[in-house]
Amino acid sequence: MSITLSALKVIGDQAFLAQAAAPQQGGGGGGGSMFTAMLPMILIFGIFYFMLIRPQKRKEKERKEAITKLKTGERVLFAGGFIGQITNVKETTFIIKIADNTKVEVLKNAVVKVLEKGEKLDDAS
Repeated sequence: MSITLSALKVIGDQAFLAQAAAPQQGGGGGGGSMFTAMLPMILIFGIFYFMLIRPQKRKEKERKEAITKLKTGERVLFAGGFIGQITNVKETTFIIKIADNTKVEVLKNAVVKVLEKGEKLDDAS
């Protein structure tokens, strides 16, 4: 009886190995289907990049260029909602006059918008 059981075990092992090797004998058709499956994700990323990421980078670059060109006397809007006039430009900060006899020092990165002369802001800004 032990010969029969060992023979069945060998046959079972060979069947398992044959099944495991079967997908590898497919012939190389799997590469194209993988690309086809990934194509929608690649297209979505491409659209996402050109519609969102690229314009945002361009806008940020323009904002940084505007900050480097700021000088004394210009009005700016800050991330905290303050509007002030630049009284002194330092390497990484501005000294801003926000009211009579009230000056604060803020980081240059806090500038959201440079205000034109006479420009009014509303809540939507």
